[in-house]
Amino acid sequence: MGRIAGRFGRVEPRAAARAYLLGLLSSVERKNCWQLAEQAGHSRPGPMQRLLRHARWDADAVRDDVRAYTAECLGAAGAVLVVDETGFLKKGRASAGVQRQYTGTAGRIENSQVGVFLALATSRGRALIDRRLYLPEQSWCSDPERRHAAGIPEKVRFATKPQLAGEMIAAALDAGVTASWVTGDEAYGQDPRLRAALEARGTGYVLAVACSMRVRINHGRTAVRADIVADRLPATAWQRHSAGNGAKGPRFYDWCWIHIGTGSHRYLLVRRNRATGELAFYMCWSPTGVALSELVRVAGVRWSVEECFQAAKGQVGLDHYQVRHWISWHRHITLAMLALAFLTAVADDAAPQRPADLHQPAHSSGPIALTVPEIRRLFGAVFHPPAVSAVRLLHWSTWRRRHQATARRSHYRRRTADEPAG
Repeated sequence: MGRIAGRFGRVEPRAAARAYLLGLLSSVERKNCWQLAEQAGHSRPGPMQRLLRHARWDADAVRDDVRAYTAECLGAAGAVLVVDETGFLKKGRASAGVQRQYTGTAGRIENSQVGVFLALATSRGRALIDRRLYLPEQSWCSDPERRHAAGIPEKVRFATKPQLAGEMIAAALDAGVTASWVTGDEAYGQDPRLRAALEARGTGYVLAVACSMRVRINHGRTAVRADIVADRLPATAWQRHSAGNGAKGPRFYDWCWIHIGTGSHRYLLVRRNRATGELAFYMCWSPTGVALSELVRVAGVRWSVEECFQAAKGQVGLDHYQVRHWISWHRHITLAMLALAFLTAVADDAAPQRPADLHQPAHSSGPIALTVPEIRRLFGAVFHPPAVSAVRLLHWSTWRRRHQATARRSHYRRRTADEPAG
């Protein structure tokens, strides 16, 4: 809280933010305003709702603090910025940016919001450091009435997901975050403008691309599909490398790299699954020469953002919000990012000395290092408030049921009004 206290001009929202963060770090089942207010000992959810909607504080400024805190606590050589998106399943059409769209969260087209995130991954840990809510062009950007109802600022214009990623990467680098590499999946690797922007900044990248991606070989004279290039490779071109440790040990694949284009450090990287033979492709560029093992390492780091999403949703309620407004979404997401960064920093502080070779599995017979979920459980046990009285439990039960009755009457009234006359 000392990091962000100055972002709140009044003591009331500052105290509410502290209670909100403690709630995100607690064992509360659903981390929405109702349950966080009950956890904090409030008689109503009003203070938490005001914190997200009406209180005067700048979520982007707090985001800057989260980014600086994460870089300070987790900074290390070989840091990688990872871009990816995640979906937030929603009902209705009033939430900012919501529409029926594909989301990997559900694995299909669903009514959802999509957030594009930037993570910082190093040997010391990984955490989310920036976020952008994707705003669909047709259903939102071109509908002034809908934008106004959701509180979307006039200055916000349509931007593709790679454009949002580029903005976050540029902001992080301009803010002094030290990272030599950027990685991401096909949605970002296929965008030539993002790759060009990274090259212009001198930032290396290992970005996934589709098998149909056309690359230039023979010193740029011939354009060929990536999968055709891979089919022509001799057996001797493949090398076995680990893409880092997974839950079950080192993740070994067969890898090869092919010089492409006219630059001296531009490559097509191909990964082959040793069991199934399935191929994956990456466009790579670096300002200086690097070894194949370094490109493999960066490609393997891409999956760390999925671990961030899993931890953020499962441990600190990244997707537990029940808000519709543009400002409210950014405020909840930012506070959840801060909670995750705090847990990750504590985990790094508590970790034993790491071996020089991070690809080697640990052989210690002792317990594993403290994990983010375990630290959250311990933290909740230490800071959990005294047992709630029966009177307070009954008060909140009555409040919830009254509120639900009001919502039910409203829904029934609207449904009845929509029915045609008999």
